[in-house]
Amino acid sequence: MKKKYIIYTALCSMLALASCESVLDKTDLGAASPDLIAGDSVLANIALNYVYNQNLPDWGGVTAISGIGGSVYSEESYNQGSSENKYLEGTLTQADVSDFGTALNANNNYGKIRTINSFIFDLGNDKLMDNGAKNRLLAQAYFFRAWRYFELVKLYGGVPLVLTPQDAVGQEARDASFIPRNTTTQCYNRIAADLDTAMKYLPTVWQSPSANWGRVTRGAAAALKGRVLLYAASPQFNPNDVVSKWQTAYDINKQAYDILTASGSKLFADYGKMWFSEITGGVGNSEAVFITGYNTSPGDQQKRNNGWEASTRPKYSTGSGGGSNIPSWDLVKAYPMKDGKKPGASTKYTYSDQLFYKDRDPRFEKTIAYNGSTWPMTNVTNNRLWTYQQYDANAKKYVSVENGGTNGSNTGFYCRKALQTSDVAASTLDASSTIYSGTDWMEIRFAEVLLNLAEAATGVGRLDEAYTQLKVIRARAGIEAGTDGLYGLKANMTRAEMFTAILDERQIEFAFEGKRFWDLRRWKLIEKTLNGTKGTKVVIALKTTGVPSDFAATRDGLKLDDIYTNYFTVTITPNALMTRNAIAWKPEYYYFAIPQAAINNNPLIIQNNTWGGAFDPLQ
Repeated sequence: MKKKYIIYTALCSMLALASCESVLDKTDLGAASPDLIAGDSVLANIALNYVYNQNLPDWGGVTAISGIGGSVYSEESYNQGSSENKYLEGTLTQADVSDFGTALNANNNYGKIRTINSFIFDLGNDKLMDNGAKNRLLAQAYFFRAWRYFELVKLYGGVPLVLTPQDAVGQEARDASFIPRNTTTQCYNRIAADLDTAMKYLPTVWQSPSANWGRVTRGAAAALKGRVLLYAASPQFNPNDVVSKWQTAYDINKQAYDILTASGSKLFADYGKMWFSEITGGVGNSEAVFITGYNTSPGDQQKRNNGWEASTRPKYSTGSGGGSNIPSWDLVKAYPMKDGKKPGASTKYTYSDQLFYKDRDPRFEKTIAYNGSTWPMTNVTNNRLWTYQQYDANAKKYVSVENGGTNGSNTGFYCRKALQTSDVAASTLDASSTIYSGTDWMEIRFAEVLLNLAEAATGVGRLDEAYTQLKVIRARAGIEAGTDGLYGLKANMTRAEMFTAILDERQIEFAFEGKRFWDLRRWKLIEKTLNGTKGTKVVIALKTTGVPSDFAATRDGLKLDDIYTNYFTVTITPNALMTRNAIAWKPEYYYFAIPQAAINNNPLIIQNNTWGGAFDPLQ
């Protein structure tokens, strides 16, 4: 289904409402007056849709303002170019992470929180509306207030908790708006309380699923609370490993699991195709928990396309742009073998860099496109991707065979996750149509709920539960169970080994889903994992001797193992495009600085103690 919510609230849209399939079908810029909304749940829904539009996460799970968290912030892709990445280069300044907001703006975080608070305040004072309808509307607003504050807390630690709309006119109102930062603990408690309210009043399943596809549910609220409290229990916020924090995280993640499974949530059978199942026969994707909908509607007011398809596909297949989110060799090496063992550790499947693609975890083929792989991205069923280099005698250098030697992959690989191919696309995918992708983004999918539960269970010593969830994830992936039924997992792991196994599993399961950077950050592992490297890539080159003269014409019909064994050299090399110094993440980046402009605006704001202030984000 591609006709989804984008949000409309102007009064001129209201007359069209009755004819819409969904209450989340259009876009507009304003919010309806509370006087007009009073007692009318339909009009209140229109105002709520504006809240959805402002707060739904963008594709890839990056932050709304700074855009932190994509593949270039971890070893998934690194920064594939010569432009500076201040986070990884250790050159971040106090002003660079501006999500806190430094000016009055409806589109910064506190501007969005003000809109949510106004909605809650106005609807809370509505004496005419049915209480059931009102509580369901308020519950959705509380969900997004929790989401907005969590996005701030994971960046800075504690922030000022503004829970009512502030007056905007006059010196007295200005003075009253000066609010100090709440402690990080107070912020986590408020986020949890808002999500408790959401869980209390949201349905587990909305009536008319097609019309309400994308609305948050009780399970979504529980899953978000599970993610929030897992952060609170992680080393970034829990350096002393206080077990009670893990227990709190375990309790809510178990509750989220129970709520979602009772309402029909489960892993989608096909890992590679789960992104393309939205609404079928009135039933939504069983794996989707918290989603942002996109569409390909023809009208300007309805069209909302995501940029993932156009930015990620090879440049020659998009007509413009493309070639982003390219996997590094480091990510390629991270995938286990088909038996679940790490490359080199498996006794069943031999690994070699020369045949790196052979006998890997099935998620490898569904996430990474490599030289010689079958990838029907151009509606050619058996299309093969070729990214190797060959020697040009005239130019006296190696050049890529891809796209005539231009616009080729920088690492030899492409990401293929959530990209449409001929076996999932409803229409022909040509260079002009890729910019109109309507594939929905799953910010939280059921797999995360399972792995959040596994991690929290490990925190409280319930390692058997952690094993159970990891095995379910690996079974869906297609990894072999093995004679011990452990799907390649080490038996009798310690607590520390299990934490590591879960992070490794998250790296593979959620590759290019905006999770890896935040996982490394909340576990304070960025220096250990990334510092001192520029990343690596693979250079696959056609040999200059012993290659048939008609190789280019016959390669599609040859066996890939024979091609790699007889005609290619595979060389692992540092990523030469990263011309800067090696990665040098700094410890103070685990809590970013409040921008000085925000401190200048509010004299009660105190800077983090890792940036020269006195505020302790661990309190």
